[in-house]
Amino acid sequence: MTDNVPGTHDADANTDTSQLDADDRLKPGFVRAVLDAIDAGDSAAARTLVEPLHPADIADLFELAPADQRAALATAITELLDGEVFAEMNDYVREELIDALDPRQVADIAAELDTDDAVAIIEDMDAAGQREVLRALDPDDRAAIEEALSFPEESAGRLMQRELIAVPEHWTVGDVLDYLRADDALTTDFWEVFVVDPAHRPIGACHLSWIMRTPRSVSVGDVMQREQTLIPVDMDQEEVALRFQKYALISAAVVDASGRLVGMITVDDIVHIISQEAGEDILRLSGAGDGDINEPVLDSYRARVRWLISNLFTALIASSIIALFEGTIAKMVALATLMPIVAGVGGNAGTQTMAVTVRALATNQLTRSNTWRSILRELRVAVLNGATIAVVIGVGVSIVFGNPHLGGVIAAAMLTNIVVAGLAGVMVPVALERMGADPAVASSIFVTMTTDSMGFLAFLGLATWSGLTG
Repeated sequence: MTDNVPGTHDADANTDTSQLDADDRLKPGFVRAVLDAIDAGDSAAARTLVEPLHPADIADLFELAPADQRAALATAITELLDGEVFAEMNDYVREELIDALDPRQVADIAAELDTDDAVAIIEDMDAAGQREVLRALDPDDRAAIEEALSFPEESAGRLMQRELIAVPEHWTVGDVLDYLRADDALTTDFWEVFVVDPAHRPIGACHLSWIMRTPRSVSVGDVMQREQTLIPVDMDQEEVALRFQKYALISAAVVDASGRLVGMITVDDIVHIISQEAGEDILRLSGAGDGDINEPVLDSYRARVRWLISNLFTALIASSIIALFEGTIAKMVALATLMPIVAGVGGNAGTQTMAVTVRALATNQLTRSNTWRSILRELRVAVLNGATIAVVIGVGVSIVFGNPHLGGVIAAAMLTNIVVAGLAGVMVPVALERMGADPAVASSIFVTMTTDSMGFLAFLGLATWSGLTG
């Protein structure tokens, strides 16, 4: 793969900042001007407007354009659609444009990129399309991409780039500098030089700054750092991101099952992964699918309707509990007015705890060693919250309805439900994680069912047991 050499699109030199607002987003007027030029058939005017933009801003332009105008926009600015633009593009928009290109064009784009970015473009194509693109690539590029595609999705093998600098331990710093200057085919984007043994296993690393500041005669073995954070090639990308975050890494070596150096991962890819994984967890909690405004309507429908159907069945459980107390509700209509408050506030309390717990599990803050301590902590928070809300709602209901007995019942029910919500909010995600399920996907269904059901049961049950309705 060839390297991303600065020059064609330089963020500082070429980006026309007048087209961006204070948040570095393309101004609506600029987007309209480009699309108007496309509609008028004036491709030259569109190219003139778009040419000063950074690749990331060109990618944003495609995402902001209506779906039915993207093909025409791509045709008008074909010369500006290089690999960097496609690497920055939204997945759905990129797939749409890639489908419109012939395999030779896709191969040319992939050849401009580092392996990890090329894989991101090709991996979403169907099998037949992948084969055609791979056949159009140079043998070395094809072998690198085929190897990457053989690894599981969202693994270090897919994420890593194979373009790196590796040298033997017996070299001097001068040998390394001469090597870097003599070979124009070497990658230009790296922060450290990996040191390997004769079997190509990493034994250390030298920061580029160390090499630049060390006398030429010094051995690499004397200046390298032997302690490294090595990334197994099959490690999940979320775990890779956690290692980068924990150890403040800029780059890291990726090794295969035999310990051989096969690639490296850099922090620019990790920033994207952290954003992607955090967004996925938030969207899974709500059941909104990928949550991308460019996602096809039918895909969004299929992702969301499953969640809604699940919620429908859990709501039926809560309704069945209400049905058990029809006689109690008939004797005091105020109960029907107040019981959604108990369930609703409990649900919010459970969601708060669940969100904290899911995040703690995702970031390895919550492990087997501190599970019970975390449960007890959330229980204490729930008791404090429950007592506070119980006093407020109890006094308020007593005054509004002129019935201290009713106020006491709803206060007790509120305290009970918020405590139960706190326990469910932490124990449900932990239990799902222990069973190997993704707590971000399924937790909210069970927590909501628990808080709704317990809210109605506690309120109506206490009203009946205490003789509130006679």
